[in-house]
Amino acid sequence: MSTPTDVQPPTRSERSHRRPVSSWREHHSWSAGASLRRLASKPVGSFLTIAVMGLALALPLAFYLLLSNAQSLGDALGRNQVINVFLKPDQVAANAQLLAKQVQQHDGVANVTLKSPQQGMDELSKMQGFSDSLHALDDNPLPYVLEVQPQDGLSADAVGHLVDDLRGMQGVDMVQDSGTWRQRLDALLGVGNRAVLILAALFALAVLLVVGNTVRVDITSRADEIGVLKLVGASRAFVRRPYLYAGIWYGLSGGILAVALALLIEFALVDPVARLSQVYEGKLHVGGLPPWLLLAVPIAAAFLGWLGARLVSAWQLRRAA
Repeated sequence: MSTPTDVQPPTRSERSHRRPVSSWREHHSWSAGASLRRLASKPVGSFLTIAVMGLALALPLAFYLLLSNAQSLGDALGRNQVINVFLKPDQVAANAQLLAKQVQQHDGVANVTLKSPQQGMDELSKMQGFSDSLHALDDNPLPYVLEVQPQDGLSADAVGHLVDDLRGMQGVDMVQDSGTWRQRLDALLGVGNRAVLILAALFALAVLLVVGNTVRVDITSRADEIGVLKLVGASRAFVRRPYLYAGIWYGLSGGILAVALALLIEFALVDPVARLSQVYEGKLHVGGLPPWLLLAVPIAAAFLGWLGARLVSAWQLRRAA
C-alpha cells in the first residue's frame, strides 16, 4: 500500500494547465449566475421580453396542433369514404362474388362488401318517399354493388389509381368516388404544412431580433464597465460571456412559456373536441403535441437566444474596440 509520501506533487506544467481550465469553468459558472441575477433584478423588463418570445413561439405550436389533427378530422368527415362500384345489370350473383374477390386482392383495398339488388331495394324502401314508388315496380332494377373501403392513410393519388383500376374491370358499369374531396383535403394539408414551416422560421427570426436588441441595449448601458474591463486586459470572449448566458436564459424561459401556452390551448380544446367526437360517433380522435416537440422547443429557443446574443454582442464589442 502506498504512503502519502509516495504521491508525487503535480508538476509546474500541470499546475499551469489546470489554472486556466479552472478559471474558465469558474467564469462560466459566474457568468451564468450573474446573468440570471441581472434578469431577476429587472423583473418587469425581463418578463415582457420573455412574454413576447413565448407568444411568438406558441403560435407555430398552436398551428401545428390544429394541423396535426386535421387528418383525423378529415377521416371523420369522410376522407376515406367507401368507393361504390356499380356492376352492370346483367351480372349474376356468381360473377359479382368473383369480382368482389378480385377487388379484395387489389393493393390498397382494406375491405370489400357485396350488396345484392334486394339489399339495395330494402334500403330504399326504408327511406321516406320511396316505399310507395317501389311497390309499383314489376322487377328489381338495381344492380349488384361493391362497397370498397380503401386502406387507412392511403394518399389521394393512390386512391385515384385504385378508382381507375376499378373502372377498367370487366362487368363494372360505374364507380362512385369522392376523389375530389380527398385531393382538396390533401392540398389544404400541404398548404398548412408549408405555412407552419414559414411561421416557425419567421418567429424564430423574431426571437433572434428580440434577444439581440435586448442584449444591445444592455451592452450600451454598460459601456463604461466594459471599457474598464478592456483596460485591465479582459478579452472579448470574457466580456461577451455573461451576455451569451443572458441570451440562453431569455430563450429557455421563452421556450418554456411557449410550451405552457400550447398545453393551455390543448387543455382548453378538450371539452369541445369531446363533444365533437360524440357527434361523429367516436370516429374523431384528436391527439396532443408530441413529447419530443415539447422538449425540443425550449432547447431550440435557448439556442436561438444564444445565437442572437452572440451575433449582437460580437458586433457591439467590435464597434467599441
